[in-house]
Order: sequence, then structure tokens, then C-alpha cells
Amino acid sequence: MNAKVVIVIGFLVAAGALVFFSMRGKSADKPPADTPTGTTTAPVAPKDKVTISLLYSTEKKEWIEAVVAEFQKAHPEIQVDLVGKGSIDAAQEIIDDKAKPTLWSPADSLVLHMAMDDWETKSKKPLFPTADEDAPQPLVITPLVFAIWEDRADVLIKASGGAVSWKALRKAIVSNQGWPAIGGKEEWGFVKLGHTNPTRSNSGLQALLLMAFEFYGKRTGIEVADLLKPDFQTFVKDIEKGVTKFETSTGTFMTDMIRFGPSKYDIAVVYENLAISQLENAQGRWGSLKVYYPSVTIWSDHPCGILAGDWVTGPQRQAARKLLAFMRSRPSQELALAYGFRPADPSVAVKTADPKNPYMRLQQYGISVDVPPAADLPDVAVTRNVLMMWARVVGQK
Repeated sequence: MNAKVVIVIGFLVAAGALVFFSMRGKSADKPPADTPTGTTTAPVAPKDKVTISLLYSTEKKEWIEAVVAEFQKAHPEIQVDLVGKGSIDAAQEIIDDKAKPTLWSPADSLVLHMAMDDWETKSKKPLFPTADEDAPQPLVITPLVFAIWEDRADVLIKASGGAVSWKALRKAIVSNQGWPAIGGKEEWGFVKLGHTNPTRSNSGLQALLLMAFEFYGKRTGIEVADLLKPDFQTFVKDIEKGVTKFETSTGTFMTDMIRFGPSKYDIAVVYENLAISQLENAQGRWGSLKVYYPSVTIWSDHPCGILAGDWVTGPQRQAARKLLAFMRSRPSQELALAYGFRPADPSVAVKTADPKNPYMRLQQYGISVDVPPAADLPDVAVTRNVLMMWARVVGQK
């Protein structure tokens, strides 16, 4: 065999070896014949989610966020989009078709009933189902209270014969002498009252109704005719002289009371749960801040229901029912206590042995398990007219 033949044979052997190892390498990269192509490297496709939206009043933001976070752990197939907004503004956005939530939870049934009435007038259809599990039902409840610096409250209580009252407030507010008119100190100056704009915020609306209940000595039966009487309108106008700015958020008053002390607010009309959230932060900054319950209070019942609008699909409705059931479950209702709310479920006790329970822990600051009698909510016509009366008398909208 000559040299050329040897060289050719060697070349062919080397080329063959190169092809063999090259093909072997490629086959090694392939999955086994019985494994579907790509299953070892591609991510598992996520389950299809149903997305629902919950429009809620901001007073219960922390509780809502905590409950929904737990719900989504249990139901990863449901995506809940949360939108916090003041109750009256939210109602108007729904009526104007600017908001189309799956569920809506305003602060109380006053605003809910006005929105339901407006929607039916506009569309000739109900805003919510009225007789099944989708209809609005309370989630949590909280009363309206006075948050007052204790030294100011002592003066008010003495002037009014044993309780904080709107009538005692009026006497101090209208006097050009300010606090000294009812026995307070000169350095306190004029009485500084805080409550929200009733045309923008639910707590401001409730404050107006409490003025009416006290003025007429009633817990029920306020009529439109009562709002038209000049002496009542003067009573409201006098009290409102003590408010320097009508804020749109109840939480603003509690925050500013802590931050600026009595230089900005002597008294704020707020929800009990908001007062609970800030009471301990206030102590030692400007004196003692305490909660006082009016002789007649009013409840925020935070109703929540699934809207009957055609934008809510069948799968969204089913998902929303699961969320409603979760929010009304015993664990969620017990969790509400930690955020200063009273459970809407009557089987869940407010008074417990838990040392973290704010209704036990904060009694020294005026928080009480028992509350004064609550007024019955008026009908829609009274609610609308009290807002119109306020706008005319106070000159704001």
C-alpha cells in the first residue's frame, strides 16, 4: 500500500470519527423519545385567573388589604383588584359610569341607598340584587365618636351637665370669648372643630344627622320638615363656624390631631375605628386624647354587595361570592377587631380575653364595648335634604 492510499484511508477514518461524535453530541441534547419536547425546560403555564374588582371606602383599608391577601393565598385562581375611594365620590362615579366594580362597599347604608335610588332613576334597573346572596350586607360596623383632648372635654362635660353635646359645643363656638365662655382657658383661644365635608364624606353627613337628632331630642323620625326650620338651620350654622376647613377624608383629622395637637383641632368627629388606630400615638405628645360617645350615635355598617350591572360576568359573580363569604367568615370577622372594627357577625364577641384586643387595651382612653343608643337611619329624601340644607346654610358644596 503506497503512502497516498494510507493518507486517504486515514483522512476518511478521521472524518468518520468526527461525524460520529458530532451526531452523538446532538442526540445527547435531545430529550428521550418518550418525553414530550420542551417539558423539561419550559415553565408550567399558569392557570387562567378570574379578575374581580372591589371598590371600598378607605376607612377600612388596612383590614380589607389584610383579608384579601389571605383570600388570594387560598384562591390563587382569583385576582382581586382593590380600589379605595371615599363613599360619596365612589357613588357618584358609579352613577356616572366612570367606575364599574364587581363589588362595592361604602362606609354606610346612607350613601348606599342614595346611590341605589339614583341608579334606578337613571337606568330603570336595580344597582344590586335585592333578595339573594349578592345583595348588600354589612361587613363590619363602627360608631361615630368625638375625639377630644381630655382637658377640653372636661370643660365641655361640666358645661353640658355630664356629657359632650352639640349644644355645649355651639355655646362655646358662637361666643367671641371662645373657650372661656364655658369655663375653658384663655390660651386655648377659639374652639376648633374638625369634621369632613358632608357632600364629599360619609362621616360629615353622619355628623349633620347627629346634630339633628340631638336638636330635636330624637333617635328616629327626622323628617324633611325638621330640616326647613330656621332655628335648626341657625343651630347648624353656628356649630359650623368652628370648622376652619371641611376636609374630604376623616383620617386627615386624626392624623392632624396627632401631628399638630390642639393648635389645629380641639375636637374631631371621627369613626371609632380611626380613633382606635391613633389613640396610643397621641398620648404624651399634647396631653391625653380620649374618645367620647355622643348621647345618640350612628353606625357605619360598611355594606358590601355584588353589582347587578351587565359588566359583571358569570365567572366574576361566582368569584365575588367566594370573596364575600371569606370576608364574612369568622376568622376575617375576628381579625376586624385588631383594626378597631366591631364584627358585623353577632356571634363574634367584641369583648375577649386577648390582651391585644383594643376594646380591652384602650379603655383608659375612653373606648367602650357598650355604646349609647344608635339612631335609625333616615330615608333617602331626608338624607338628600340635609345635604342641600347644609350647602345653603354654610355656603359650600
